Amino acid sequence: SPSVRCGETAAALGFDGVETPELGGLDVGRWRGRTLDEVGAAEPEAVGHWLTDPGWAAHGGESVRDVCERVGRWLESAQHMDGRTVAVVEPEVVRAAVTLALGLPEASFWRLDVAPLTATELSGRSGRWNLRLGRPLVASAQGDNAAL
Repeated sequence: SPSVRCGETAAALGFDGVETPELGGLDVGRWRGRTLDEVGAAEPEAVGHWLTDPGWAAHGGESVRDVCERVGRWLESAQHMDGRTVAVVEPEVVRAAVTLALGLPEASFWRLDVAPLTATELSGRSGRWNLRLGRPLVASAQGDNAAL
């Protein structure tokens, strides 16, 4: 992800990656910089729509569907990369990737909890992905592609 925190995390892990716009966090439009509690207090109905309707984006940013499609395009391109690719990304990018990899309905996006500084591993090819959870974070392995 092009975010500062993902860049710092990648550097701490020893990765020298390439910022990849397709792996950026979910654009929350006019809600940027506010906590969910703040937005929920000010616009409870809007937050309710956002959390239940994957196509809703009245906050002026992306919908869950939009971020899933964007991450899906990157997953398609990643299938053609040689070797392993490590992506240091925001939690919502992990949610989108897991939703797509497992063929889950987009409505399950918000039901996936992604803890900070954890690894989620997708493996496979030809549109068939496998998911491995609980891998410890490790420093860069030589020869890995790194995407931020």
